Amino acid sequence: MSWNPTHKPECPPGQTGEIDTLIIPRARDLGGFEVRRALPSPARQMVGPFIFFDQMGPAEFITDGGIDVRPHPHIGLGTVTYLYQGEFEHRDSLGTHQMIYPGEVNWMVAGRGVTHSERTSDETRATRHKLFGTQTWIALPEDREEMAPDFEHHKADALPQFQDGGANARLILGEAYGKASPVTMQSETFYLDVVLQPGASFPLPDNHEDRGIYVSEGSIEVSGDTFEAGRMMVFRPGDRISVKAGQQGARLMALGGATLSEKRYIWWNFVSSSKDRIEQAKQDWKAADWSNGPFRLPPGDEEEFIEISPELDRTRPRDW
Repeated sequence: MSWNPTHKPECPPGQTGEIDTLIIPRARDLGGFEVRRALPSPARQMVGPFIFFDQMGPAEFITDGGIDVRPHPHIGLGTVTYLYQGEFEHRDSLGTHQMIYPGEVNWMVAGRGVTHSERTSDETRATRHKLFGTQTWIALPEDREEMAPDFEHHKADALPQFQDGGANARLILGEAYGKASPVTMQSETFYLDVVLQPGASFPLPDNHEDRGIYVSEGSIEVSGDTFEAGRMMVFRPGDRISVKAGQQGARLMALGGATLSEKRYIWWNFVSSSKDRIEQAKQDWKAADWSNGPFRLPPGDEEEFIEISPELDRTRPRDW
């Protein structure tokens, strides 16, 4: 997915208690497929190193339907794809060709530059199917922004799981509760898929500076207040936080980590501590020099790519 400067979540004022910021993503219809974007927002650009957070779907497609995210570039970040339902076929300029299914994780580090596409496979298009999940970007530390691009895929059974009463959690990235994900990280972080039975409680890890929760399904209660699906709460540092599922249970993504010490700018699919670096990447992509330039198209998906529109070209990097 791509960042769009006109797609702004709401951030209601006047939060109290443990909640520092409440974010209500705006839904955007991408032609029968709905996306809700929580980060970046006007009141909160990042949660720890997380600088972008999209909920994709839920959506159901009839025969021949699906998603086609054409080849597009990234710099200065790592992308995380995590699905509840459905699949994606990932290709990138490193030569990666990888299917991803529910409970697995695709982690692509863009560093100095990478190009990738994500599509529904031909096999899945032949049947009625569903898609539901999240996509996030993690800003790289300043001294790692220009690292060589990389890609990792890990199956669901490789990710640590926790079970306590009516709470079941899978650690996608980073460290939490004394366990560590096998995914190679460049900064302190945690990212958890949490399923709660009705009335079950879940404590957030208290050893991370920045912590947030996005409710994907159901509802949760925090200090007596109820938050339905499609809400992100960012909590005050240092507080012990425990949430409780509503009568229908809940599914949530818990995320956070250490805050970055440098400002980050974001423009389209580029993240950097330097506006000049973003401008250079922009010019490199517009040049479309796939043989000699810094960007390549993914092998096996080289017939088309996403161009920079005139409207987007007139916008400038933002730091929110």
